[in-house]
Amino acid sequence: MMAILQSGLVHVLPFVLVVSLIVTIHEFGHFLTAKAFDVAIDRFSIGFGRALVSWHDRTGVEWRIGWLPLGGYVKFAGDENVASVPDQNDLETLRREIVSTQGVGAERRYLPFKPLWQRSLIVLAGPAANFLLAIVLFAVFFLAFGKPVSSNRISAVVPASAAAKAGFLPGDQIVMADAKPIRAFEDLQFYVQYRAGVPIRFTVARDGRTVQIVARPDARQTDSAFGGKQDVGVLGLAARGGGQAPVGPAEALTLGMQKTWDVTATTLFYMGRIVSGKVGSDQLHSFVGIAVASGSITQQAVDSAKTAGVSWVVTVADVLLQMAALMSVSVGILNLLPIPVLDGGHLLSHAYEAIVRRPPAAVVQAVGYRAGLALLVGLMLFATWNDLGRQKVFHFFGSLFS
Repeated sequence: MMAILQSGLVHVLPFVLVVSLIVTIHEFGHFLTAKAFDVAIDRFSIGFGRALVSWHDRTGVEWRIGWLPLGGYVKFAGDENVASVPDQNDLETLRREIVSTQGVGAERRYLPFKPLWQRSLIVLAGPAANFLLAIVLFAVFFLAFGKPVSSNRISAVVPASAAAKAGFLPGDQIVMADAKPIRAFEDLQFYVQYRAGVPIRFTVARDGRTVQIVARPDARQTDSAFGGKQDVGVLGLAARGGGQAPVGPAEALTLGMQKTWDVTATTLFYMGRIVSGKVGSDQLHSFVGIAVASGSITQQAVDSAKTAGVSWVVTVADVLLQMAALMSVSVGILNLLPIPVLDGGHLLSHAYEAIVRRPPAAVVQAVGYRAGLALLVGLMLFATWNDLGRQKVFHFFGSLFS
């Protein structure tokens, strides 16, 4: 029983903590920006469902903690339209209701009556908060654990590997991979692992001259933290060095920004490969897969800490910092997709309003909202099916009836 409880905590607790942090910071970005523009706000909720605790601040905002700790939301005053963007007729009706109950000028504190640029900044603030959180988390990681130390000079080339076939030689110094500067061997590994079979143009320093080499990383199957197997790009190169070097706050912040940029670019590239069919759609993951991965990574960290005889708290903190930063980038990117129910959909509506000088019709917004919601739910169900298949859930239930 204790083993089951411990396993549940290892798999569920890190996931809940990370998701709660990321979504709360996302919503807090909306909240702070709206406050800066004096937008009337009814509620800020951490978690969903019935309130476990709630209170009102001196500005009248209700703060609450819901019983389901998997996100949160900001509720703006007058935000009753399903698409959260009223059309012109709705705006006039809302304006009359506010003026009649609160007086002339009160409507200026409501989000729909704020200037378009302010509304757009409020929408952008959520994803921006996620990217800022990732920068801070990566910076804290580098400050606490240092930066990896290794050379970008090749010490060995594996025979018959992708690197050997492309013409790499021991002693080559890799300067660039496509347009990305390579400062350390870790930079090269991170860039290559998501590009199995993709031609990469390398700029190499060799014997005082610059050489251009094009290589296609081989695909190597490895165990995935999500369960099952995944293909990882491998060149077949080795470099000397290793370990971590301490950094100061300024360098840690710079490294945090660089890492966030690299993760963002890589995530967009990989999403593009999934959409184009070059990577299998089985690589889409739901909350089930993320929870499994967070639990697996956390358990591995605990096990490795025990083996090395070091504090598991430090090792788990290392893992959670990186995992939270990676997920924060993913949430920021996801919310910028031009789907009506997401922040990107609101920005698309704002772009339309900027061009034609009026919001989209309410019926168009409602249809778009429902279509976007259906698309997201469909993707979530498909990704959940993938994750359950990876965990062999269907095999388990099939064996019960065989």
